[in-house]
Amino acid sequence: MDRGTPVTSILGNRYQLLQTLGTGGMAMVYRARDLMLERQVAVKVLREDLSNDIAFRDRFHQEAKAAANLTHPNIVTVHDFGLDRNRFFIVMEYVPGTDLKTMIRQRKRFSLAEAIPLIAQACAGIGYAHRAGLVHCDVKPQNMLVTPDQRLKVTDFGIARALASIHPDEQHDIVWGSPQYFSPEQAAGAPPSPASDVYSLGVILYEMLTGDLPFNSNDPTELARLHREATPLPPRRLNHEIPPALEQIILKVLSKEPSARYRSAEQLGRILANFLTPASSYSITNSQPIALETAAPVTEPQSPVSRPIASQPSSNSPSQPFSFDWITILLGLMALIIAGGLIPFWLYVWLSITSNRLLP
Repeated sequence: MDRGTPVTSILGNRYQLLQTLGTGGMAMVYRARDLMLERQVAVKVLREDLSNDIAFRDRFHQEAKAAANLTHPNIVTVHDFGLDRNRFFIVMEYVPGTDLKTMIRQRKRFSLAEAIPLIAQACAGIGYAHRAGLVHCDVKPQNMLVTPDQRLKVTDFGIARALASIHPDEQHDIVWGSPQYFSPEQAAGAPPSPASDVYSLGVILYEMLTGDLPFNSNDPTELARLHREATPLPPRRLNHEIPPALEQIILKVLSKEPSARYRSAEQLGRILANFLTPASSYSITNSQPIALETAAPVTEPQSPVSRPIASQPSSNSPSQPFSFDWITILLGLMALIIAGGLIPFWLYVWLSITSNRLLP
């Protein structure tokens, strides 16, 4: 079924499906209307064959519960979930706009001023999930929705798990995430961590700034090997406008060892804040509440050079010593005047005493 195809169905006697929005590996996403609250929502309906799989339904159920606990302006809100005619579904906030992958296909390459604010918002949302003990596990531009006013929301925490439930020595027969964006440890079947999401964010930033993925292959097995073993081409060779310092950050994020990357998406966001231009910083902090939440985790203390000189006069400012000199001069003149007025008085006293001594 193509995107935009009208549908007529009601789930749970409450959600009226209006049109398809997209299709994923495990579900179909619809634009729908909540008949009870009279608002638009997005409904993700699990494929029928997966709905019959009890183990997969449990995983989907865990997704809904984990995502419902995440409340952040850069994360798509989960409203409800349920089962209707053997179809498991999850109800989410409806976000107008398009996904970041579509934007990448259309633009090919983003400028620094375009890419950094979007990735900063993604870091804010995913970093919030990391603080809540959840790993997204499938960070990719298809799971990032961008509104017409450039607000970004991360969606589909489909395989997010509480960190406490992941054991360091746990191995999986399945591979978490999408092969083009997953981390080396995910490619090896190891459990994901916040550093895994950071790696995926680095792949997205690399793609946005260069127009190419750091690793690409039509063979998933070869692609997994490249993530585990190959060294990415430095992004400045593809785009000379990338600052050398930013290139080093991207290459650090794409390190094979998780410990060599930044610990969380929030930390990466703080580092990237150094590359926010005044114009892009303004567009983030002055749009909507979503941007205020985004800017807070990534704002770095400003250097003294960036402060207006007039906001806090320096002790070396020429105006202060100039005023001080005039006051000193005036006080000196007053002292001279006072002293000058006493001279005749003391001269009179001295003459009086002298004359008295000379008299017989």
